Order: sequence, then C-alpha cells, then structure tokens
Amino acid sequence: MAGLLLAGTLAGALAPAPAAQARDTGPRPADCPAGLPAGAACWTGTDANGAHYAIAVPERWNGGLVVHAHGGPDLGDASDPARSVEDLGRWRVMVDQGYAWAGSSYRRGGYGTRMAAADTENVRRLFVEEFGEPRRTYVHGQSWGGDVAAKVVETYAGKAGPYDGALLTNGVLGGGSRGYDYRVDLRVVYQYYCANLPRPEEPQYPLWQGLRRGSTLTSAGLRARLQECTGYASPPGERTALQQRNLDDILNVTGIPERTLESHLRFSVFTFRDIVHERLGGRNPFSNRGVRYSGSHDDTALNAGVERFSADPAAVRDLSYDSDLTGRVAIPVLTLHATDDPTAFVEHEAAYRDTLRGAGRDRWLVQTFTGEHEHSALSDAEYATSIAALDRWARTGQRPTPRSVAASCPAFDEVYGTGCFYDPGFRPAPYASRVRPRPGGTSWPAMTAAQEKAWSRVPGVGIAP
Repeated sequence: MAGLLLAGTLAGALAPAPAAQARDTGPRPADCPAGLPAGAACWTGTDANGAHYAIAVPERWNGGLVVHAHGGPDLGDASDPARSVEDLGRWRVMVDQGYAWAGSSYRRGGYGTRMAAADTENVRRLFVEEFGEPRRTYVHGQSWGGDVAAKVVETYAGKAGPYDGALLTNGVLGGGSRGYDYRVDLRVVYQYYCANLPRPEEPQYPLWQGLRRGSTLTSAGLRARLQECTGYASPPGERTALQQRNLDDILNVTGIPERTLESHLRFSVFTFRDIVHERLGGRNPFSNRGVRYSGSHDDTALNAGVERFSADPAAVRDLSYDSDLTGRVAIPVLTLHATDDPTAFVEHEAAYRDTLRGAGRDRWLVQTFTGEHEHSALSDAEYATSIAALDRWARTGQRPTPRSVAASCPAFDEVYGTGCFYDPGFRPAPYASRVRPRPGGTSWPAMTAAQEKAWSRVPGVGIAP
C-alpha cells in the first residue's frame, strides 16, 4: 500500500489522458477530483479497447473495491476521457468510506449495454492486475449504468465470480425492449400535436427512427421546436392558449413530468437515432400497435391520428439480448431509488423485482426507496448507508430490510449532513401502471435465461461493441 501511495505522488499530478492517446497505456498518476479525501491517490489510463478509465485508492483503504458503471449513454464516437474522472468526483463518498474506486468511460459512445458491462469488468481486471486482489468487490451503477451493472451481475458474477454484491441506484431496470416505451409514446404523441419534428416541408421519416440519418438538427434546434409548440420554457402566463393545451395534452397522455420533458424528448430523438441507425442497421425495435392513448382533450382524435408502427422481431431480439435482464442473480443486490425520480421512473424497480421473482432469485434482492425528487444524484448519507448495508450483507449473510437500512442512515448523516429520506414502507406499483404495455408485455423477465442462451448461438446477435 505504501508503494501505491508513493506512486500517486511521483512526477507531479497529471491531467487525464487526451482522447487521442494511444491505447492500453496502463494507469498513470493523475490529479484527484476536488473533494476526495486527503491522501487519496488517483490514476487514469486507457485500456486495450480504447476505453478511458479512472482509479482511486484512499490513504486508509479498507480493502474493498467499488467498480462503477456510468449512465447515459453518451453519444460521442469515442471514449470520453473526462467521464470517468467526473464520476469519481461525483461519487467521492465511496472513497471517503474507505473503498478503492475504478470506473470506465466505455470504449465508445452510443448504446451498447453488454459492451459497457464488458468495459466495466475490464477495469476491474485491470485494477487487480495493477494493485492486487481486493478483499471484496462491489459493482455500482446509476441510471442506465444500473442496467449495465445489473448486466455485469448476470454475466460475470456467479457464485464463484469476482463480485460480492451490487448497488443499483435510480436504475433503468426495465431493460431496453420495454424500458423506453414511454419515450416511444412521447415521440409519436409529440409529433401528433406539434407536427414540427419533422415539419411538413422537411424530409419525412418514420418516427421510430428518432431522427433521420444525416439530419443536422441540434439539441438547441430541438429545444426551439419544443418551445414553439408548447412554450415549455416560458411562464404559463406567457404561453398561448394552443401552446398550453399542447403541453397539457403531451404531459397528461405520456405521464412525463414537465421538468424533464425536454430531456425525455432528446432521448426519443437522438438516442433512438443512435439505437436504430448506428446499432441496429436501420431496423425498428419499437412498437405502439395496440396501445390506446388517453388523458388528452380528445382521445378519439389522438388515437385515430397518431403514427403507428410495428417492430422488426429481429431488431427486438437484438435490443433485448443486449440490454434486457434475465434475473439470474446469485449475489446480494441492493437498490436505492427516489420515489419521484423524473427520469427513470420508480416503477423500473417493480420491473426488476418481477424479473428476479420470475427467475426465482428475488431472495438476492433488497429494494430501498427515498422521498427524493432527483435522478442524477441522491444524498451522500444514503450512498454511504447503502454501501455499508451491502457490505454487511455480503460479509455476514444477514439480509437487511428497508427498515434496517433506513435506521442506519442517521449515523452517516452526522458526517455528511445531506439528509436521510428513506421511506421503508414504499412499494412501487407495477411497471404497466406507469408505462402502457405492448401486447404480451406484462410478464417478466422480458428475456428468460433460456432465450438468452438460445439467442447467444445466433451469429451477430445483439449490438456490436
């Protein structure tokens, strides 16, 4: 350990590697992000696949390692050297609690859950090669990273595997084939009312593409069109009557919160374009056949006029194989989710609960909920509470309860002062209560272990790294 700390001080502190850096550099000393505990040593590097990563070891290392899977997905072509460093700073509470940290920026942007899971496992292996085997290893994922971390659990963390537990926070745990259906609905409902994405005079394309290939529309351009149609960025008193009605109808029909309408629309445009054109060869994995929309001022007209489409079964298979979960879990999994998460609705937890239950593995799952209203970050006291509860479960075999986890939080809050907002009695409603199910889409898991095994024999199945 003394050698590790000495290495962290040699030759000064270096900035993260630039994007054009040669691959497989090995970890090099780097500046630690602001806020990490004094004496922590940090490294950055690039793995053999071109994925940038960041590693930190605290001065008083408890022997444990947290391997982090970040959310998104980011849509750049290459690995972002800043992403893993930013996430290290964002979840510095783990290092403060005595854990080493390793996080990958993934080898490229764009969708690819199995790719991201492989890059997450790769950074764990790299840590072991460079710094030795930890006493215990936990995988953590937030947002889409929750799906990535859950895929790590199912792919690399059997009973004899290298992981001792998983912490999934505000996770997108419904998987890819169903987890974005509310954004499919937003895409078609928005176009019905706004008719400006595309405009009538622009080249037309089916809405399941998100955006046509070659479009030069930017995020700023999307915001301008959303504002034009709904006035969402203006005070209610400055909206026209038509803008207000459009906004009310879109929100009421889709159930999307007004404060995250823009971000959900961005996903249904730009990330859908990435999934369809870049990952699935132009094939359609989405459907809204059989869905009846309600909550507008004229549901009959909406259902008669909204664009309808059916998915390509092979595209559904590939997206499902890449990102759906089988529930085949054999290590402790603790989840933490804000009940008012405006991005990954808390009903994703119901989907994950039913997935593990359907696989007969729900004994490995404990779910906790807080009354918070954010998606991107929760209370540091709760993160510290969660990793401590998971560690205790993994070490002793004594499964915690939501109430016991909540009861342990105030001691951590004495240190962090960020609040404890646990709601031990909360239980999320079924996923189908929040997201309109497609025909046959109410049973879980969305992909069984048998399907996964059969599909794995199909040449070229899934999404390429």
